[in-house]
Amino acid sequence: MKTSTRLLAPLVSALVIVTLPQESEATVVEVQTVLGNFEVNLYDNATPITVANFLNYVNNGAYTNSIVHRTVPGFVAQGGGFRFDMSWPAQGIPANAAITNEPVYSNLRGTIAMAKTSQPDSATNQWFINLADNSANLDVQNEGFTVFGEVVGNGMDVVDAIAALPRFNFGVPFGELPLLNNNSGDPDATNLVIVTAVIVTDTTVDSAGVAGLNPTPNTLINQPPVNPPANGGGGGGGGGGATGGGTLFLLLLATLLGNATRRKVV
Repeated sequence: MKTSTRLLAPLVSALVIVTLPQESEATVVEVQTVLGNFEVNLYDNATPITVANFLNYVNNGAYTNSIVHRTVPGFVAQGGGFRFDMSWPAQGIPANAAITNEPVYSNLRGTIAMAKTSQPDSATNQWFINLADNSANLDVQNEGFTVFGEVVGNGMDVVDAIAALPRFNFGVPFGELPLLNNNSGDPDATNLVIVTAVIVTDTTVDSAGVAGLNPTPNTLINQPPVNPPANGGGGGGGGGGATGGGTLFLLLLATLLGNATRRKVV
């Protein structure tokens, strides 16, 4: 953590040096899970609002003992919304105010982005990691999804291991819940994918540049989708319309569970 030094009592022979902590400006965090740890390099210069929001949850310990509550193989692994407090169901992590969307970079494999509801500027605490190149739909749907960092090193080995776990349906919003094993009962500490902590490991503000990362710009955001959704009234099971020609369609549902809002990517 960055520190500043302040010199006190300048008139005495022995100077007293006091080290004062400052708010972290970290750009690399380590996500610690029961299946291993992985590091994420944040794009704080390009997506400052989103990075500051994410680090606020990190620095407040909001993600401690949270869970990866949803995986879709070949698509996304999602977390940040629920915490396991040794009883089921997992409880919603209190969300701060929603933030402005910053769809600067493309949703390629290994990038981390913010989940949201059907409103473009609605991201709060939930994040997801792209398991594949999802740029064709996520870069344009709902005015784009904010990519604010990427998994570095061998970190995707851990993420892929999580995504490879069997999934079970425990109802909304845990219909695609990954578990290490199925004990035929409620999920518990022995089979949930628990994120034990998310910690800061690098406080270099421009660590993305230092690391030589070259994120891909989102060039699709200002282009209309190939098969835009029908301009229907929405509601019901179909949401706000459907896409044709087999094009992937992203449906975002907002369902209250306790104090948490469900943010789902389908």
